Amino acid sequence: MDYYRQTSLKDYNSFKTEAKAKIFCQPKNVEELRECLKEFPNDKKLIIGGGCNLFFTKDFDGLVIHPNLRGLREISDEEEEDEDIFIEVSASENWDELVAYCVERGFVGLENLSLIPGTVGAAPIQNIGAYGVEVKDVIREVVAIDMESGEVVSFSNAECEFAYRDSIFKRTNKYFVISVVFHLKRTFVYTPKYFDLNKELEDIAEPTIQDVRDAVIRIRQRKLPDEKILPNAGSFFKNPCITKEHADKILKSYPELPAYLQKDGSMKTSAAFLIDKAGYKGIRVGDIGTYPNQPLIVVNYGSSDGNDIVRFMREIQGAVKDTFNIELEPEVRIF
Repeated sequence: MDYYRQTSLKDYNSFKTEAKAKIFCQPKNVEELRECLKEFPNDKKLIIGGGCNLFFTKDFDGLVIHPNLRGLREISDEEEEDEDIFIEVSASENWDELVAYCVERGFVGLENLSLIPGTVGAAPIQNIGAYGVEVKDVIREVVAIDMESGEVVSFSNAECEFAYRDSIFKRTNKYFVISVVFHLKRTFVYTPKYFDLNKELEDIAEPTIQDVRDAVIRIRQRKLPDEKILPNAGSFFKNPCITKEHADKILKSYPELPAYLQKDGSMKTSAAFLIDKAGYKGIRVGDIGTYPNQPLIVVNYGSSDGNDIVRFMREIQGAVKDTFNIELEPEVRIF
């Protein structure tokens, strides 16, 4: 396997910020992956899939691994009923291509997650979610490599320690996801979960799985910019959870505040709403701004310096803090 020095990372992050990797490699299989981990045991390591949830503010003084692990197989399980289907998918497969594959075959569970950019391996790390569904809902197992020992480790759904946009993989940065096993169903019945999606489908009496995918794609294309045309990393901030007392106080001034009761008694609200009401919808400072159709999306109009994005992020955080006394937490990873 080839190793490259001082490699530009601009094409490996969707914000297109410039940085260089001290060492860069692209393993094509598990053996090559183990080789690069063994070759550079003491260097910091960063795994980049589609690069859709990170950006750089400086060079990376370590080993950047951009894997090319491919493959998909359907798994039969004699102990399970015919209603269930299991699919093991390698980490470097394109996420939306997987969703399209499943929808075409009538495999139910991923359709609400259509058009999310990135790779399959990134999905459990971030616990991606959209339109009332999180990927944790359909993951049976995650197969990974322990980056210290080189051993293959299998994680059950519970062992992944999934949380909102979080997992054991994201928190520890210790494991390299090599494949994901999904538990899907063969029977589809549309269940209303999300207002925008319900509205998009309101004229269809009994939506099919393809109707749902098409509707999600239409909504996302209306609201969100194409990162290939206008560099961005999708939702920049997490939707914050606040106390019910705090939500009630805000509702007095902003009765339209979205507020959803959580199992722990807190209220999840909309970061996009907070950013909008703090005056940062469609705002541009230099080459960085919020997308006019969706203030949760920070876009890059031409800067190659990730520090410009950080400065703009802090402006938004400050405005939301001043207006609502809420601290927004970035969903993207900043290096």
